[in-house]
Amino acid sequence: MFETILLEVDSRGVATLTLNRPEKHNALSAQMIAELTQACADIAEDDGIRVVVLTGAGRSFCAGGDLGWMRQQMQADAQERATGARTLALMLNRLNTLPKPVIGAIQGQAFGGGIGMMSVCDVAIGVEGAKFGLTETRLGLIPATISPYVIARMGQGRARRVMMSARIFEAEEAVRLDLLARTVPVQGLAEAIEAEVIPYLSVAPGAVARTKKLIADQGGDIPESQIEMTIAALVETWEADEAPEGIGAFFDKRKPVWG
Repeated sequence: MFETILLEVDSRGVATLTLNRPEKHNALSAQMIAELTQACADIAEDDGIRVVVLTGAGRSFCAGGDLGWMRQQMQADAQERATGARTLALMLNRLNTLPKPVIGAIQGQAFGGGIGMMSVCDVAIGVEGAKFGLTETRLGLIPATISPYVIARMGQGRARRVMMSARIFEAEEAVRLDLLARTVPVQGLAEAIEAEVIPYLSVAPGAVARTKKLIADQGGDIPESQIEMTIAALVETWEADEAPEGIGAFFDKRKPVWG
């Protein structure tokens, strides 16, 4: 059914949603964004699913937005650019508001949009030695559509430490920034995720969904106006001078003018 993701559900009702473009470090392409959106709809409607584990195939959890897709957005007309930005924003919102607990099994590095994917998890556990970064500004971009979820997770003060500088940080700092609940050795990740899953198999799924909504209604929900603002900000960035230069420099294997 899907080509860029895997959705598997075991006999207990534990769904494993895997980003499955390992050769591209699970970068978010237009197809992956569409398939994740559909998977969220399928999961939400399936009463047999009790909990979702979000992970990635290969060495990376998610390298962020696919730069080829971003380049296409910059070359598109205004309406196409807005549509592209909106699909990304709404996919993140679908994951964030999924009426099931979402546990992130962060098996490798994550950058840019991958940090956004971590931030919509209800809890995320990562492996020791993984590296992370909000690297958009290196490319003349901004972390627009992921920003509501990243700031909600980190808090504004901690977000200021890493969202503007694009510096790379280690898994231990990701814990201090509240992106990860804890880190474990690579070989201990499966056991750690199972420990997070098991409690959900003995609680009422409807009560879990209502509790998740209760939390969102008291400050965790991202209003539509904020989502629309981030869409507009991303489109504006795609239309500016720095994004074409930054992405062009990446593909040309050269330094951008500001580097």
